[in-house]
Amino acid sequence: MTWFRKEKGIQNPTPSEERRVKTEGLFLKCEGCKAIVWKKDLETNLQVCPKCGHHYRISARQRLQWLLDNGCYEELDADMRSSDPLHFVDTKSYRDRLAVTEQQTGEKEAVIHVRGRLGEMPIVVAAMEYSFIGGSMGSVVGEKITRAIETARAQRWPLVIIAASGGARMMEGALSLMQMAKISASLAFLDQSAVPYISVLTDPTTGGVTASFAMLGDLNIAEPKALIGFAGPRVIEQTIRQKLPQGFQRAEFLLEHGMLDAVVPRKEMRDYLIQALKFLRVRTG
Repeated sequence: MTWFRKEKGIQNPTPSEERRVKTEGLFLKCEGCKAIVWKKDLETNLQVCPKCGHHYRISARQRLQWLLDNGCYEELDADMRSSDPLHFVDTKSYRDRLAVTEQQTGEKEAVIHVRGRLGEMPIVVAAMEYSFIGGSMGSVVGEKITRAIETARAQRWPLVIIAASGGARMMEGALSLMQMAKISASLAFLDQSAVPYISVLTDPTTGGVTASFAMLGDLNIAEPKALIGFAGPRVIEQTIRQKLPQGFQRAEFLLEHGMLDAVVPRKEMRDYLIQALKFLRVRTG
């Protein structure tokens, strides 16, 4: 039987690279369960693994689009940018780092604050962008979040802040640390005005952000397995010379120990916020 043998001198006219199945970039290995996941399934599931529920980090604009009615919102103070007050230089100048990050992300700062509607309720939302220098909190981030709080207070609209940050921005030194007190003071006035504020903590929420506004909500809720804390677990282990408990500083651990009010999967977050805000608005009048 020679029918299956390749005859000498006969070449396959199709180049080898075209004969390959073109699947590169269509699949990825889940960071949680290590299963192979089709990217399209991940996108339709709000960047959550359909097999194990691992929540991937997403951009601030994706969150706003999924959260707000019809994905529509009005962005406020969109042109605010950080300066370089300390003329800071490490491996590169802070000014150059800002320019490169803005080009890479398309954002001017590490937070976006907007007006929109959630379940037909007018609302103010500030969403942090982790890809912008680790979502770090500098003077402009502090100012934009403070303005979001003041807008919510003036309009008497509920406020939601979605945190995703490595903490205060070291390139601005004490100026970045001052934002913790500035935002916290503004939230105190919001509380006196009986305007609801819900804090949503995502992976990661650490440092000065955790030590200030991220933990000051009327409700503090988090996505599953989000890393939440002040210092990182490795720093703590090296300081106290002890092994930390399993799952330490993850959302479920904090919920169990009374530091969170709820852990809510991303697909349920919108409905949860709508119900929570309706309840808070009734309670606050």
